[in-house]
Amino acid sequence: MNVVSPPSALRGISEEEWRIRCDLAALYRLVAHFRMTDFIYTHISARVPGPEHHFLINKYGVLFHEMRASDLVKIDLDGNVVEEGSESKPVNAAGFTIHSAIHMAREDAHVVVHTHTEAGIAVSAQRQGLLPISQHALKFYGHLAYHDYEGIALDLDERERLVKDLGTHNAMILRNHGLLVCGQHCAEAFLNIYYLERACQAQISAMAGGAELVLPPESVRQHTAGQFNRPNKGQDGFAMAWGAALRLIEDGKPDYRS
Repeated sequence: MNVVSPPSALRGISEEEWRIRCDLAALYRLVAHFRMTDFIYTHISARVPGPEHHFLINKYGVLFHEMRASDLVKIDLDGNVVEEGSESKPVNAAGFTIHSAIHMAREDAHVVVHTHTEAGIAVSAQRQGLLPISQHALKFYGHLAYHDYEGIALDLDERERLVKDLGTHNAMILRNHGLLVCGQHCAEAFLNIYYLERACQAQISAMAGGAELVLPPESVRQHTAGQFNRPNKGQDGFAMAWGAALRLIEDGKPDYRS
């Protein structure tokens, strides 16, 4: 990806932070491209390198398809804005609660995506959760957490329960609410939310048909999940998919790298 220089208002940030901002802005636009948005009410965050555990989140009110690197807001784990000149950049309190919980507890969770899609909410309301009826769903077989609904995520004490439920997984269904995934970088987080969303879409469509569902045997479920989640999985697949995804939004105006 060709990363342009940051605008003058952000010239004090590091090259690495600017690159993360550009990737995160691109991820917002990709979520919009694949119709996984809920107007202005969901969030994607990315940790900024450094011991402070600062992270970037969307400026509240900016639509995902128009997100730019300069629209992102750097905040600390208490929700305070920590970049100069960002007094006019509000953040959503519920988004802060959910994302700060993960960034506080998981050193490997550099990027966190939370969505409220029609299919994701529908599956989150089904008692059995995500069924192992598709290849997309089997990616998460034995690797998917669940968190019970507690109301709008404004209570900071929910963070402890949310993190406990997530455990070491990189994907979670928030009951009666939506989906959450995390990854070591934007490419991994994008593929995780893409697969989880597609799995939910397939389940709702299959159940709507009214026919009896075919479930693979347990041995096949475990085998397929192992193929998806094999140790030391190479980064080439992430890079290839991410590069292809970026081509879908390269003609966006204004440029997300601004």
